[in-house]
Amino acid sequence: MSRAQLALNVADLEASVTFYSKLFGVEPAKRRPGYANFAITTPPLKLVLIEGEPGQETRLDHLGVEVETTDEVTAATTRLKDAGLATFEENDTSCCYALQDKVWVHGPGKEPWEVYVVKADADQLGKSPVLGGDACCTGRSETAETATPEPAAGCACGS
Repeated sequence: MSRAQLALNVADLEASVTFYSKLFGVEPAKRRPGYANFAITTPPLKLVLIEGEPGQETRLDHLGVEVETTDEVTAATTRLKDAGLATFEENDTSCCYALQDKVWVHGPGKEPWEVYVVKADADQLGKSPVLGGDACCTGRSETAETATPEPAAGCACGS
């Protein structure tokens, strides 16, 4: 089986293990001092967490999980909300030359993740319908009262 691997340096290993266990619905496959990894079947991914310096933020572009249907995005949204995670949903949004439905969550290091489906190609780069302007694929967090945009480091959508 082929799968992508992603290695992250994280400031708080325990908080990161808790978050990723909720995000993917699985526990780590291996735990060692300052280290954990997840062997995730769906999506096929090897996620490696390496403990970094205390207080550092995880720095990276947003990350994504592409699924095949809007029903899967909806199911992920429900599961994430039920796990107590703050979510932000975007439906029928044009981003990175694709029409997408997606849900955003943030990990403990402020790294934005999206679960998304590409519904169709789009002729334009796209703009965030909530932010306006030229923002594309901007990760967000939402509480019951506010939605706070996080600027995207680059547009790395899965179109």
